[in-house]
Amino acid sequence: MFWNRDSKENNLPFITKIRNQRSLTYKLVASALMSLIAAILQSAGGIIPGVGMLMSPFSSAPIIISVLISPSYGILSYILTIFLLLLIQPSELIVFPFTTGAMAIGIGLGLILFNKVWKVITFSSLFLCIGICLLLYLLQFPVLGPFLIEFSAWNILIIYFFSLVYCSVWIVGGPWGRF
Repeated sequence: MFWNRDSKENNLPFITKIRNQRSLTYKLVASALMSLIAAILQSAGGIIPGVGMLMSPFSSAPIIISVLISPSYGILSYILTIFLLLLIQPSELIVFPFTTGAMAIGIGLGLILFNKVWKVITFSSLFLCIGICLLLYLLQFPVLGPFLIEFSAWNILIIYFFSLVYCSVWIVGGPWGRF
């Protein structure tokens, strides 16, 4: 069964090579490059109308790769992406840290910490759900539009189900998902 497979059996070879054989400077430059790519992909929605909105969700991949290289470099890449978005596209600044970036950190940490696919999906979807709930209910930012704006347990379950499906697509569809 797919959900019970080992999530660590197909590590990406270039990530293990960078993690084990490269210098700290190389890792720092690689994570800075991943931050730049993530910031460009995230800001594509505001720069290129239409097509850019399709490119924006892919900003999670560079952050996931940075976390897989090293969790500390992944967090550094996440923070650097936030600062780059402040300069490039400030309108995307509130969405990235709570949704796309938080999910990327959750997927990367989940792939490092857990050995079963269902645990990685559950862990990463918790990050995404918490980020969306913080945006919706604490900051009152309508990230989902007029949908689910009132605070209730039913709405949180719907958001968590959406997060499970979205993280499942990311984990199965990504290059780390060839299980």
